Amino acid sequence: MLRRNLILAAPALPLAMAVGAQTTWRPARPIRFVVPFPPGGTTDILGRLAAREMERAFGSPVVVENRPGAGGVIGSDAVAKAAPDGTTILLSNIASGAIAPAVSRNVPYDPIRDFTPVGLIAAVPSGIAVAADGPLRTMADLIAKARAGNARFGSTGIGTSSHVKLELLNRAAGVSILHVPYRGSAPAVADVIGGQLDGLIAAVPDIGNNDRLRLLAVTTPERAARWPQVPSVRELDFESLVATNWFGISGPAGLPPEAAQAMNAALVAGINTPAMTERLAELGAPPNRMTSAEYAALIASEVPRWAEIARSANIRSE
Repeated sequence: MLRRNLILAAPALPLAMAVGAQTTWRPARPIRFVVPFPPGGTTDILGRLAAREMERAFGSPVVVENRPGAGGVIGSDAVAKAAPDGTTILLSNIASGAIAPAVSRNVPYDPIRDFTPVGLIAAVPSGIAVAADGPLRTMADLIAKARAGNARFGSTGIGTSSHVKLELLNRAAGVSILHVPYRGSAPAVADVIGGQLDGLIAAVPDIGNNDRLRLLAVTTPERAARWPQVPSVRELDFESLVATNWFGISGPAGLPPEAAQAMNAALVAGINTPAMTERLAELGAPPNRMTSAEYAALIASEVPRWAEIARSANIRSE
């Protein structure tokens, strides 16, 4: 229940007050903020939003460096090996921080031991999507087809979040939906719309605004404010399907506590401003005031969860 209940809404504090009241730490030079995925996606958007708020709080540059490759592993490993002086941080996330270590034997870092969690930026739901003009109108329709043995779902690739969440759906519903891997979401979405696939599971920012798709459910405990007409998996009695795509900030292991505390204060204050609250709502994410310790607890609960799912479903990345 910890990972499902840690995301708490709260009013904003002025940035200078929030940071100044917590610590006097300031970065000695511009902060290098590694985003381990290419520009333009949800990870990059959230990283740049967080960088802007931290830059405002500290009054010094926070430079985003996109360092993609290997599902986020390359950029994450670079931060794991950086000096823990507060000038190199990572956009940590479910893909590189929990799922990649679960599905690959070649991840060169330990997702818990080699990083210092700073704070959560946002927890974005996934959506279970089908073609808007297709015959599947509800989750009950999908489960019925799956039980008949002829349901096919695409994913963004073997060992990705999209893939392991399909296995989570199979387990929760007691079905066996056939997995068809693609290289990215765009070709999978195209085949769902074209009728070659029955659906896919992906982060709602990537699929929720496509009027040729229908969302059957979101994978959060409550409905997303951006898509109020879409039921949550909890209200459909699929409690074990509750899962988010979490995005936060981490530093290398050994990051001084005062640095983590100052960054967390700046982040929390920034993401709880009215403008940021509205922007996050567009992505399906509620605002939060998660502390560094709470973010660490979230990661600590997610790593074994996805490792067990990958192991039981025999998922190994390419």
